[in-house]
Amino acid sequence: MTESHSVLEAAAHEAGEVPAQHLIVATAGHVDHGKSTLVQALTGVDPDRLPEEKARGLTIELGFAHLELPAPNGTAAFSVGIVDVPGHEDFVKNMVAGVGSIDAALFVVAADDGWMPQSEEHLEILLYLGVEQAVVALTKVDIVPEARRRDLTDDLRRRLADTPFANAAIVATNASAGQGLDELRTALAAMFVDTPAPEDIGKPRLAVDRVFTIDGAGTVVTGTLSGGHLPEGQAVLIQPGGRKSRVRAIQSHNRGVEDLAPGTRAALNLADVMPGRDIHRGDVVATAACGKPGFTVDVHLTVSERMIDLERSDLRPLRDDTRVRIHHGSGNVSARLYLLSAKELLPGDTAVAQLRLEEPMLACVGDRFIVRDCAERMTLAGGQILDAAARRTGLRAAERRAGLEKLVEAGGDIGAHVAFEVAKAGAIRADDLLTTSRFARAALTAATERLRDAGAILAKDGWYVAAAVWARALEVASGAVDQFHAAHAELKGIDLSRLRAHVKPALPDEALFEVLVADLCASGFDQGGSVLRRSSHEVRVPGHLKDGVDRLSGTLARAAFDPPARKELVRDKTDEQALRYLLEVGEAILVSAELPMGSSAYRDAIERIEAHIRANGPATVSDLRTALNSSRRVMVPLLERLDSDGVTVRDGDKRKLRKA
Repeated sequence: MTESHSVLEAAAHEAGEVPAQHLIVATAGHVDHGKSTLVQALTGVDPDRLPEEKARGLTIELGFAHLELPAPNGTAAFSVGIVDVPGHEDFVKNMVAGVGSIDAALFVVAADDGWMPQSEEHLEILLYLGVEQAVVALTKVDIVPEARRRDLTDDLRRRLADTPFANAAIVATNASAGQGLDELRTALAAMFVDTPAPEDIGKPRLAVDRVFTIDGAGTVVTGTLSGGHLPEGQAVLIQPGGRKSRVRAIQSHNRGVEDLAPGTRAALNLADVMPGRDIHRGDVVATAACGKPGFTVDVHLTVSERMIDLERSDLRPLRDDTRVRIHHGSGNVSARLYLLSAKELLPGDTAVAQLRLEEPMLACVGDRFIVRDCAERMTLAGGQILDAAARRTGLRAAERRAGLEKLVEAGGDIGAHVAFEVAKAGAIRADDLLTTSRFARAALTAATERLRDAGAILAKDGWYVAAAVWARALEVASGAVDQFHAAHAELKGIDLSRLRAHVKPALPDEALFEVLVADLCASGFDQGGSVLRRSSHEVRVPGHLKDGVDRLSGTLARAAFDPPARKELVRDKTDEQALRYLLEVGEAILVSAELPMGSSAYRDAIERIEAHIRANGPATVSDLRTALNSSRRVMVPLLERLDSDGVTVRDGDKRKLRKA
C-alpha cells in the first residue's frame, strides 16, 4: 500500500506544517452551463466517465475530481474533493445524491443563458441541505459583451440576496482558454479559510454513491465519509440491511491510506459483499456506533418561499397524507408524509411532520434531506430530522407537537436534544442516547451534566431518567408498600415480585426496577430477601389471629425436633393465616411444604447435627435421629433441607458437613 494520508500528515506536523484540511465541493447549476468543462480545466480530470455522457456531451451520473489548493496565508493547504453533478432536470435525483455531504458549492451559471430553471432548483436543494458557502463561476464569458456580463452579475446578486450566498464571490471564466481559473482557485481557497473542519463525533458513515468490482480486489464502493475516522481493517455494517463486512483497503484521490478522515472522498475495498446483492448505491457503510435503521422519523419541514417566483402551473401545496420521495445521503426512498398541525404547506411555510418510510433508512438527529414528488419531477421541500426513532402512536398529541417544536426553536442545541429524548421515553440508556444523535460523546456528557445539575434528569446505573418520571415511580412504589403494610400489619412487607407488577406502569423500563428498589432502600425502606418494607414498620399480630398464633407457636416450641405435620397443626383458615404470620416474621420455617418447625428448634437442630458429625464423623439418618430424639418422618426432610441449604452433603447413606 502506498504512503497514507495519516503518515503524510504526521510528517507535516513534525516539520511544523499544518496538515491539509479535507473538504468536499459539489458543482451546481443548469444543464449545459459548463460544470464538467470547468472541473476538468481546474483539475485536469474529466469527470464525465460514461461513454453515453461523452457521446451526448451531457452529464448523467456523478463525476469526481481532486484539487489541491494552498491557503491564502500559506500556513495550510486544502485537499478538495469535487463532486460534479448533472444539471438536466431528468437527473436531479442523481444531483441530490452527490450533494448530501458537502462543505460548499461551486455554483455555475453560463453567461449566454443566465439564470435557468435548474439553477433555481439546485439553489433550493443546497439551501434545504444547509449548505452555507459557495463560489459562483460565470462561464462562457467570451461569447457575451461586457455589458451583458455586468447585467448578469447584478442579476445573480439579486437572486442570491437573502441566502447564505449573498456575498459569494462571482468569478468570470472561460474554461477553454483558461480565463479566470487562477481567480477561481483563489476565491475557493479564501472561502475555505472560513469553512470549519468536518466534525469527528466517533460515528463514521459513508454514503455509497458508486459500487463496482476490480479484478483481484473485489468489491469497491465510493462515497464521502462523515462523522468520524475510518481505519483500514475496521469492521462495518452495510445499512440498512445490516450486512457485516470489513474495510480491506482505502484509497482517497488515488492514494492508499490507512486511516480516513471525516470530510474525505474515498474508495473502500470491502470484504464479503457482492454488488447488486449485498450493497447498492444509496446504502451506508457505517459502524455499530451509528445505530440502527428505522422506518419512522419525525422531522421539521420547510417549503422555500422562492417557489412563489417559479410560476409553474404544476406547483401544488404540500398536503398531509401525501406519498413523496425522500432523498437522504446518496439514497432515496418512498414515504408517506403526515403533517402534525396543518393540512397543507404553502411556499414559505414550515411545520413539524412525520415520515413513514416504505424501506428502512439509517439516519441521525440533525441529518438533512430533500422531499421530491414520487415521479421525481419536482423538488417540494427540505427538512431536518428531529427524532430518528419516532413512534407512530400519538401522532398529533399536543405534548408530542410541543416537544418537537421546542427542538426546532432550540436550533440544534445539544441540551434540548437530550431533554427531548429522555422526556419521550421517560428513560434512555446512555449508549442509546449517543447512537441517536450527531453529537460527540463528550458534548453529550457535558449536556447531560448540565441537565442533572438543573434537576431535569437523573443518572441511574447507565440510564438517564426524567426527574418527574422517577419521582412518580418512587411515589407509586412507596405508596404500594404503605398500602400493603396497612392491609397486612402482621407481615414484614411486600414481596418484590408483587411490587414489581404494581410499579410496572410507572417505570419507563423494567430494567430500572432494581435501581428503584435501591433508591427506596436509601430513603427509609429496607429489603430483607425478597421482601421490601418501610423501616419504621412494626409487625403486629392482628387480634383475630392472636389465639391461633399463640397456639401454633406453643405447639411448635413443645414439639421441638418432632413437630406435627402441617395438616395436623393447621385446623382452619385462621390457623393457616396464623402459620403464614409465623413464617413471615421468622418464628417458624418450612422444612418441607408439609412440615413446619419452630425457628429456634431448627437452629438448635443444625448446631446438634454439626456437633455430632464433627465428633463422630459422617452419620446416617438413624444416627442423627437418635442424636436429636426425633423421628425418621422429620429427619429425612430435615436433612434434605440442610443439603439444600449447604449445611450437609450426602455421601452414600451418610451425611457429612459441606464445610469440613
